[in-house]
Amino acid sequence: MKVKKTIVTVLYHVFIAGLGLIMIYPVLWMISGSLKNNPEILSGSLNLIPPEWRWENFSTGWRGFGHVTFTTYFKNSIIITVIATLGTVLSSAVIAYSLARCKYRGRKLIFMVMIGTMLLPGQVVMIPQYLIYNRIGWVGTILPLTVPHFFGAAFFIYLMMQFMAGIPRELDEAAIIDGCSKYSVFTRVVFPLLKPALISTIIIQFYWKWDDYMGPMLYLGKPEKYTVSIAVKLFADATSKTDYGPMFAMSTLSMIPVFLIFLFFNRYLVEGISTSGLKG
Repeated sequence: MKVKKTIVTVLYHVFIAGLGLIMIYPVLWMISGSLKNNPEILSGSLNLIPPEWRWENFSTGWRGFGHVTFTTYFKNSIIITVIATLGTVLSSAVIAYSLARCKYRGRKLIFMVMIGTMLLPGQVVMIPQYLIYNRIGWVGTILPLTVPHFFGAAFFIYLMMQFMAGIPRELDEAAIIDGCSKYSVFTRVVFPLLKPALISTIIIQFYWKWDDYMGPMLYLGKPEKYTVSIAVKLFADATSKTDYGPMFAMSTLSMIPVFLIFLFFNRYLVEGISTSGLKG
């Protein structure tokens, strides 16, 4: 019986390891491609070890296009992503607290409208939003990519509301008895307990914004304002030769910020999924 259990365990781990390898193989192939030239990449070989390690792909790719290097692209991406993520976290937490803990007229209607916005594909509002931003003079700046995030995101508002449902209301009542206002209850009691949900929001929103391609393409008209997602696409030219080595090299570097965010905050993300309230 013990031998059978050991065999099952070994087979299970082999299967999981094989499945994980299949899922991560495209990423490994891209990293390997960053150290190859075009003929080696286009040969169709599945070998991950380059015949010759071509580190010059990174320096070639980092030079960018024209007089704009990837230093500028990374700086633009970091500024937009950090501002948008910060705005999403703070505004979504405040709105979630309002809808989950405060009673006022029209609260249910606001909640229904918010949920309704989650059902709309982004393509439906893309043109109206562009017309509005163009009329107020925001097109060509980072404002359309950052300012709207300071008014909450329906998905994250709902996520935080669900997390708040696991926080006993007795804590709010005790704080009010001690003289706290609604604002103080939020900042001193509820907000600190939202840490797992806040970290989950940071990770997901950071990834979404860093990887965003359509938004910067619509609103950023000048190359010196482009983000990394657009800059990587500039390597692919349908009218001439595409230099895949530098393109893969910059794609590899573009994964580092997201990887670091996930690496440092992974513990809190797991905690946010596995718990739903207070810890003893």
